[in-house]
Parts: sequence; structure tokens; C-alpha cells
Amino acid sequence: MPEPTKLFETRGISSLEKVFADQDLDAVAYNRASALQGEAYAFQVAYWAASTIVPISVSVDSTLADRITLRSVGLAPSDLPCQSGHDENILRETPGLYPDPLLPIKPTAGVAGLPKQWRSVWVTIELDENTAIGKHLITVRFSTETEGLLGGESFELEVIGAPLPEQTLIHTEWFHCDCLAQYYGIEVFSEAHWQIIEQYVKTAVKHGINMLLTPLFTPPLDTAVGGERLTVQLVEVKKDGNGYSFGLSRLKRWIDMCHTAGIRYFEFSHFFTQWGAKHAPKIIAEVDGEQKRIFGWDTDAAGEAYKDFLHQFLPVLVAFLYEQKLEKHSYFHISDEPLLEHRPWYRSASEVLTAHLKGMPVMDAITNLEYYEEGLVKRPVPANNHIEPFLERGVPELWTYYCCVQYKEVSNRFFNMPSARNRMMGIQLYKFQMAGFLHWGYNFWNTRYSLKAIDPYRITDAGFHFPSGDAFLVYPGEDGRPVESIRMEVFQEGLQDLRALQLLESLIGRDQVLEMIEEGLPEPLTFRSYPKEAAWLLNFRESVNAAIKAHINN
Repeated sequence: MPEPTKLFETRGISSLEKVFADQDLDAVAYNRASALQGEAYAFQVAYWAASTIVPISVSVDSTLADRITLRSVGLAPSDLPCQSGHDENILRETPGLYPDPLLPIKPTAGVAGLPKQWRSVWVTIELDENTAIGKHLITVRFSTETEGLLGGESFELEVIGAPLPEQTLIHTEWFHCDCLAQYYGIEVFSEAHWQIIEQYVKTAVKHGINMLLTPLFTPPLDTAVGGERLTVQLVEVKKDGNGYSFGLSRLKRWIDMCHTAGIRYFEFSHFFTQWGAKHAPKIIAEVDGEQKRIFGWDTDAAGEAYKDFLHQFLPVLVAFLYEQKLEKHSYFHISDEPLLEHRPWYRSASEVLTAHLKGMPVMDAITNLEYYEEGLVKRPVPANNHIEPFLERGVPELWTYYCCVQYKEVSNRFFNMPSARNRMMGIQLYKFQMAGFLHWGYNFWNTRYSLKAIDPYRITDAGFHFPSGDAFLVYPGEDGRPVESIRMEVFQEGLQDLRALQLLESLIGRDQVLEMIEEGLPEPLTFRSYPKEAAWLLNFRESVNAAIKAHINN
């Protein structure tokens, strides 16, 4: 590439760097790597301008050009970047602007060079099984109509002739239909709403999300006691003197849409309220020709009225799932994050639910092992900082999750955390053979307890409650399509690491792969103890790719 002018600088860097506009760039240059067929590979080109240059055109030249997408790394505000008492594995603790949304670069607008600020362009290469193996040069150039070429960087990507295996991990990020309707100002389950839902589901699938939270009734999640979230109820209920009848046409449309998009598993929204299972979710029914709320916070979950409703509804739902051949792809929730003192209510709820499920699993975020040992939940989902007792107990098909309170030692994905801390989860999921990963915030664009809707481009901490980066992975796009985030892309890289390790295991055996992971580490890798450096992750993945290449060429 030509030498950049003194007024404009560029540097190729890895996807694990975060470029802040208010500090010098200390990331080392990164311009060579490898990837497998079927992988989405990403790197960045950081740029700096001495003075304002608007617009700057960004172009790419490569044999892979038709597979490459360029996006501008935008800045998002954070009032609450972290919890108090955080550990040292963070980038900063101050409020301010953090790199996160990956904004489309419009041809007419290009990108902006702002005085003495480092910014970056995110370069994604979508590889498939037809991608030519071998080394490909990718050149990214910055130019203006008046100045011509300002600068640029070249990156060499070697495509290895081995496709990533299909993802076996079940992965869900809770999908909030109400937030889509609220932000875009459209009627729930109108045609416009369905179209937007489908776009967001497709983006989820593209990033390794293969299970979708399905709102049979409005999910009783992050809702103030006595409050309500916007109704998003797929099941139509009618109540009369003979009991209840149910319409499942919307649910059928949801399932068909999900199948078309690539969703393989369904988790049905919680049948009891969060943090204790003491009440019913909001359920709307037609009563005497009018739509009315028949259950909610004023409903005793253990009372006969709600039990009678479930005894009538669950057989209809289960028969429908068998008719749709979903009995092996359906998971149920009782109540999110119950504590030990909630066991009596949870037990009552579990008995009602499991009596009808014909062995289909119940899964819930659980801190205490007692819920599993007492048979209250078949698929416990402990947080990654509470998982050790479950691992020691040998719980089969174990899942894990993290959220706003997992901010010491373990992996997470807040704005202020290094991207390596986010991506490391893939190797941890592999070592401990996790069956699934759950997170609550795909697109939660409300304040805590859903007291009001927010603009996620302005409020990223749910109204000073959840550290920025916890509540959502995607931002709303102008055209009804989601805008992805650095955190979403990097977690996908972790899932690709998991799949690459599974491929290597099929070639050399699990024991040798585990030896590779822990070679040179001061202690065995756990959910709390792992290499913190981005360089370790990048070098390790290159060693995995090299081992795969060596074995497929023999």
C-alpha cells in the first residue's frame, strides 16, 4: 500500500480490539490470519485524521470482494459501564462513549475523519464451502474525491479447505417482541411487526442463535410487580361457561417463520412470574365478546383458577407440538431465577407443568443445586460463576448463562470489558461440554422492570441499572433491520472457536485437544481462570487451524 499522508493514518487490527475515540491507539498491527470454510471472519482497519475529513469513501479490493461487508464502528454512550467492586479485567470504568454498534456505510455518506480521533471500519468476510482455499489478499482503501487516496491497509486471509461442522450447542438470547413494536411504533403482530420480527430472527440465526423464546403469553420477565409489559400473546384464548378454548394459528405462523429462518429449538415463555413463581403471567382472553386480562399479578399461582387453566391448556399445547413434530425440540420455563426460599411455590408450579409435558424438558436459570437434586427442574441453567457445584455433581446436558451480576473473574460482554473476555466463552463451553448457553438480552430496549421504553442509541444501561452491554446485542435499524454490535460478532467468533475445536477433536481426539488448550497455562482452564490476553486467543485459534490443515492434508 502507498504510505499514508501525515494527515491521515491507518492500522490493521484484530476484531478483539476496541478503538476509543478519546485515546491513542496502542493496538499492535494485525494483518495475517486463517479461517475455515463456513466461517465469518472479521478484522478492523483503524484510521486517524489530523483534521475533519467528511465524507471519506471506503472501498475493498480482493478476490473475496463479493463476500466482504464493510461497516463503521459507531460509539454508544454509557452512564453505567460497570458494577462497583469489579475486577481488573476491564478496559476502563469511566462513563463515556464506547465502540459498539456496527453501522452500515452508506455510499453517499462514507465515514467521517474527525480531528485527532481514532475510529475503525469493521471488515467481515463470509466464507462458505465454495470459497476457494488458499491465501487471499484483502485491501481496504480510504479516499476522497478531492484528495484521492488517503491511505489503506492490506490483510492476508488463508482459507483452509475444511468446513466448520454444524453447531451442536443450543443457544438462546431472549427475544423481546414488545420492544420491536414499541420502538418502530407498530401494532403487535401486524404484518409490519411480523416482517420486522422475521428480520431480527434471521440475524439471530446468522450469529449462532438456534433457539427462540416464544411468547405463548406475554413473558413475565423484567416486569415491575403489579405492572404490565405490552401484550405479545401468540395463543388466542376464549373463556365461556364451558371453560376455555384456544386458537393456535398465530403460534403456527411463528413456528413456520422460525423454521424458515433456521431456528431449530423453541423455549416457551415462563408460565409463572420471575423470582419466585408466585403469580401467573398476564393472560388476555375473549370474555363475552371483549378482550380482558384474566390472570396476572393478582393471580395466586397455586390457586385452583390458574391450575384449572393450565390443566385445560397444556394438553392442547402438547398435542399441537407433537402434531408439529416439535416434541424433541421444545423446552419449557417455570420461573426465572428462583431462590431457595421460593421452592414451595416452584415445586407446586413444577408439579402442574410436568404432569402434562410427557418428558419434554423444563429449563430455568438456577443458582442453587437443590432445585436439580430435588427433581424440580431437569435442565438447570446455572450462571458461570455458580456452575462449579453442578459440574462436580455431573449434571448431564448442562447449560450456563451470565447477566448483569457476573462481573468478577468470569466471561461476560459489557461495553467496558475486553473482547477477549467475551470470546473466551467458546473455549470454556467446549472444555466443559456445555449443552446450551442462555442470555436474557437480545433486544431488551426498556428500563429495568419495563417501566418505560428507551432509545438504545441513547440509553444502554436500562436506565442506570444494568451495565451497558447486558440488556441487548442489537440496535434498531432505520429500515426495520437490526444493527449488530461488536459484542454480537465477537461472541459468534467464540462459537466458531467451539466448532473448530469439535472439528479438530474428530481428527486427533478430545484428549489431545484439551492438552492444546492448556499447554503453557499456569493452571487448568476453568470458567474463572483463563488467559486474559487477546493475543493468546488469536494465536491459539491459529494453532487449531494449523492442526486441522495438517491432518486434512495427510
